[in-house]
Amino acid sequence: MIIKNGLIVNPRTNETKQADIRISDGIIREIGELTAMAGEEILDIRGLTIAPGLIDTHVHFRDPGFTYKEDLHTGSLAAARGGFTSVICMANTSPVVDCVPVLKDILERAKEENIRIYQTASVSHGLKGESLTAMEELKASGACGFTDDGIPLKDAKLCSEAMEMAASLDLPISLHEEDPAFITNNGINRGKVSEALGIGGSPAVAEEVLVARDCMLALHAGAHTVIQHISSGNSVALVRMAKALGANIHAEATPHHFTLTDEAVLVHGTLAKMNPPLRTEKDRQAIIEGLADGTIDLIATDHAPHSEEEKSRPVTSAPSGIIGLETAFSLGITSLVKPGHLTLMQLLEKMTSNPAELYHLPGGTIEVNAPADFVIFDPDEEWIPETFVSKSSNTPFKGMKLQGKIAYTICGGKIVYSA
Repeated sequence: MIIKNGLIVNPRTNETKQADIRISDGIIREIGELTAMAGEEILDIRGLTIAPGLIDTHVHFRDPGFTYKEDLHTGSLAAARGGFTSVICMANTSPVVDCVPVLKDILERAKEENIRIYQTASVSHGLKGESLTAMEELKASGACGFTDDGIPLKDAKLCSEAMEMAASLDLPISLHEEDPAFITNNGINRGKVSEALGIGGSPAVAEEVLVARDCMLALHAGAHTVIQHISSGNSVALVRMAKALGANIHAEATPHHFTLTDEAVLVHGTLAKMNPPLRTEKDRQAIIEGLADGTIDLIATDHAPHSEEEKSRPVTSAPSGIIGLETAFSLGITSLVKPGHLTLMQLLEKMTSNPAELYHLPGGTIEVNAPADFVIFDPDEEWIPETFVSKSSNTPFKGMKLQGKIAYTICGGKIVYSA
């Protein structure tokens, strides 16, 4: 295939240029002003922008165990529609990905899908936070990182030991930072909104105390440590400080945390309930500031599908989480690029080259000999998400006017989504 007339935006090289791309056997072979050869398929994308395929470091495909919400196949379809060519699945499945057989089963089935699906292993056996998994064996069997996402590691010594092991294996460890000791009802920020709903809620300090602890543990362990789905402005400041001290600390921001506040719960109910919760406008602005200055170096969806029946329960009993793959990139353009908080290059850096570098993944760049993984889009085209290819539709962004429409997603030289 030859892709003609696209505006290439490559965050790995910080370069924007008009050029053609020749692909064969799933690899980029040439970039420049190219003439199609006999029998070569031509994809003319004049007027569109082409960037490396998006990489999501934090998704839940609910497979195995909860496939009524999502599975590897429907999750990969949602990813492709959202411009993602690579995703990293969390380990809190059933059974938990805490042993080699479960890990290998997922990775083997993932090969059948049209995007690149990577899998983390859990830090602790059964997500109980009591004993470490065989992290070395899990890496050897294909784990790309370690996380007990969904559950915090309350034991500081165990967390430190896990960081040291992750550092020795040169893989990231990702942490869900919510101390349950401070939380009465999770999923809703403790403040005016939780008071209006008559529930206790989850205060920012529940996140901040663990972020503070783990920033210092990361500094001493040397591990590449990811603060997942950061929600508090104080947490952003703590990560900024830890980076200045020399810690290998990273942070993820989700589109919902940089777009919405806890006021959305009063409008959307349980569709705006997530862990950690949406917080105040001050927190939202601090997250945007952290994205702008590089403190937050990853944008991840925390794609968390739930059934309509589950989300229809009362706010205190409904599960937390929203889907995110099909709207994330457009929310980044709408909420960050168009208002001038980030350049398109900066947005793409946090969704392509930075994740690829941290997790040692192929892709994240448009260069000769790199994988032919691309997202092709119009950053100015408006659209409204009404239906989803995910099995679930639990999102407050349904019906919202967004900018940045994806035209094609190409993975390994194959068109895996076309508008």
